[in-house]
Amino acid sequence: MIPLDTEQYLNEGCGRCELGGTPQCKVHDWRKELEALREIVVSCGLREEIKWGVPCYTHHGKNVLLLSAFRSYAAISFFKGALVDDPNRLLVKPGENSQASRMYRVEGLKHVRDHEEEIRQLILNAIDVETSGKKIEFKRNPEPMPVELEEKLTEDPSLRSAFESLTPGRQRGWIIYFASPKRSETRTARIEKSIGKILNGEGMHDKYQSRTKKKT
Repeated sequence: MIPLDTEQYLNEGCGRCELGGTPQCKVHDWRKELEALREIVVSCGLREEIKWGVPCYTHHGKNVLLLSAFRSYAAISFFKGALVDDPNRLLVKPGENSQASRMYRVEGLKHVRDHEEEIRQLILNAIDVETSGKKIEFKRNPEPMPVELEEKLTEDPSLRSAFESLTPGRQRGWIIYFASPKRSETRTARIEKSIGKILNGEGMHDKYQSRTKKKT
């Protein structure tokens, strides 16, 4: 079940894979970090909504960033992160072919507390980008990605973040699997059935394994 608000997301997860609403949902591993990041984001004046099952923050109706949990970290994902002023190089590409989005990754609550002002400044810089009206000039993606997957990643930024966070080998495995059918309907069906595994950080042939808890 897709959450209706951020409190439900923090309690139950995004509801988009089989782990939603269970103790194994990765959101539970990073709840304190997500709550701390949320406080900083809201203090910057952004509007909080739920989009694609995760907290999304907007400025005058324009998407600025997402909060999300992955296996090894929690993150702020900036929609136009490539344009955000980042003098200390704190933002990273979710994947080697990422052109627009950038992530600020967090691996512990202390990290958030120690770098609160740096995080806030990145958020304010991202708001400045949106206010300025700057746009990303996309180059042709070097990966031979099927159009159905491109369309799905474009309409679902949280899925794009998860896909781009996969290892290059896992990304390539999914691309080959999705591209192989001749019929567009079959390619689309394969993508739809695989969303849960991608959101879980898995490759085609991976089976879910219990994660070890992070260090505090």
